Amino acid sequence: MTAAAEPLLEVRDLGKRFAGRAGRDAPAWVIQGLSFSVNEGEFLTIIGPSGSGKTTLLNMIAQIDVASSGMVRFQSQPAPIGDPKALNPGLTCKIGYVTQEDNLLPWRTTLQNVLFPLKVQGRLNDETRAHAETLIKAVGLAGFEKHYPHELSGGMRKRASLIRTLVYDPPVILMDEPFGPLDAQTRVQLQEDLLRLWNLGRKTIIFVTHDIGEAIALGDRTLVLSRAPARVAGEHVITIPRPRDIRGIMGHPDFGTLYQSIRAQVQ
Repeated sequence: MTAAAEPLLEVRDLGKRFAGRAGRDAPAWVIQGLSFSVNEGEFLTIIGPSGSGKTTLLNMIAQIDVASSGMVRFQSQPAPIGDPKALNPGLTCKIGYVTQEDNLLPWRTTLQNVLFPLKVQGRLNDETRAHAETLIKAVGLAGFEKHYPHELSGGMRKRASLIRTLVYDPPVILMDEPFGPLDAQTRVQLQEDLLRLWNLGRKTIIFVTHDIGEAIALGDRTLVLSRAPARVAGEHVITIPRPRDIRGIMGHPDFGTLYQSIRAQVQ
């Protein structure tokens, strides 16, 4: 009998509290006793009420914020999370982070923005440049390589931001409501783009969203966080088979049941 593979990423009893204002209030826990694991190649979606610490959680996993308690293990090794001086943002490029803002450099073209991480890491060569150009074509940005961010639509900027992270091939990608402010049609198109890119490389993705339909459409599994202090209130395996028809997914027999179960826990 083959032993089960170790999770790629494991969060154990993670906690985060913020100091009271001017010493008048008691420290407030936004996350406390939060535990879950993510397997290699899994697409995990996380949903929870506003203020449940979803962004704070990603910041701690990404090593850009300290935790107050608990542990994060990556590839079976504990990551330093309690000491600000020991933090290692991105764990030396092993964890990519796509935030709510596209954060493109305004003075660089689309291609220059996409190639920027490779240049910084000293990995820009003919092979990695060709891979970048493949990703640009895959998300419909061919012909816009020389455009600057202000010349692109919001959806185009999001695509550029996404492939800028994918291009340097981190084992784990964190995504914090990346499609939130976009119109419905652009959002669906980007969801399709993301699943197509994920199918190409099967990266491990942790995707935070406030949209239940999006969580179901994208994920292999969805975690529901409780109100603060956040813990895992529910876990749902998404039984809808892949590849998925994003535009018609609401018609799948399992969609309604999943939606109602998750909605009940979110509320």
